Amino acid sequence: MTLAVKRMTIFPLSFPLGRKVTHATSDRELSQPIVVAIELMNGTVGFGETLPRDYVTGETNESVLELLQGEFAKELLAFSPPGFGEALEAIDALPTIAEDGSRCTAARACVELALLDAVLRSCGQTMDSVAGWLGDPRLGSPGSMKTCRFSMVLASDSIASNAKSARMAKWAGFRHFKLKVGMEDDDARIESVMQVLGKSLATGKATLRLDANGVWDVDQAADALHRWRHVPLSGIEQPLHPSQDTGLIELKKQTDVPIFHDESLSSMEDAAQLYDLGVADGFNIRVSKCGGLMAALKLASFAIRRDIQVQLGCMVGETSVLSAAGVRFLQTVPGVKFAEGSFGPLLSPHDIVRKRVRFSLGGRLPKLRERGLGVDVCEKLLAKHTKGKPIVMEL
Repeated sequence: MTLAVKRMTIFPLSFPLGRKVTHATSDRELSQPIVVAIELMNGTVGFGETLPRDYVTGETNESVLELLQGEFAKELLAFSPPGFGEALEAIDALPTIAEDGSRCTAARACVELALLDAVLRSCGQTMDSVAGWLGDPRLGSPGSMKTCRFSMVLASDSIASNAKSARMAKWAGFRHFKLKVGMEDDDARIESVMQVLGKSLATGKATLRLDANGVWDVDQAADALHRWRHVPLSGIEQPLHPSQDTGLIELKKQTDVPIFHDESLSSMEDAAQLYDLGVADGFNIRVSKCGGLMAALKLASFAIRRDIQVQLGCMVGETSVLSAAGVRFLQTVPGVKFAEGSFGPLLSPHDIVRKRVRFSLGGRLPKLRERGLGVDVCEKLLAKHTKGKPIVMEL
């Protein structure tokens, strides 16, 4: 029997976060992931997830739902590989650009993950088999599992709350921290965190990077980084809007702080353009915005071959399905510099799996089940958090 698809079920989820997450372009208290279940003809079911962000890929929940029921349903109708290798080839060929010319990497991500989960389970294969198929000998277990730890992200609108989170995380053994900036009280934010982490940063026991979410222009970014030259920063993430990427050439002349790309990076075309501009110090690779796990691995391979630092990013409000995909990324990619995600109940009391994916003390990486993406989705929890009725498509 081929690995053909029998059914796709789309679950638009909605649940509150445990606390508000703030950055320069968004305040978020509610999570609305889209989870997809794909059932193969042999009865195997795989799950995928995405959280569209219009300011990153131009996609919204509405546009993703439309694409899933239209163009991606057609892709699944044609999905009928005879074996594992052919299945990976077909998954890899899923589109990143929709028929109308718009980017669709967020929509692609949940389909790619669900197919990959189902195919790995059905064929009894692991991520090492996927790494081997991709053809980069550097990819594969143990990846960064023994060397990487998750970061603590300081993303409250309260200076005192950020300082408290930094203090508690430091006591819990965290080594890496990221602070959201690009707001009017940035100087006070920096100084409050420095009061907590200053000695650890000076001795190399901790790292701090900043994330401006693309709200500065070149002069604002240069001025801010000049004011904070006393802070030993490991990177500045997305200092300029993606439309101003060429301005990074000038910014790099004015600072030696490594520049990490997030909103500017969601495809291989973006990666090549940033590298050609000579501004690619680091890539923040998020599985959801970049088109899925295989797509993320290909971006990581591109970066490794060019000595570009790799950071695993996450989506605020993701369930353990997407968190597991991030852990699989870390299991497969060596030398990941920083990692975010797997917050579990620290960010939201809600999830859709029987055993949540979350980091342990000090940001140590969680262990996953062997099969597929490594999570066990609970149908009752999935139904509980689905907004309205699931969308069932018999294929």
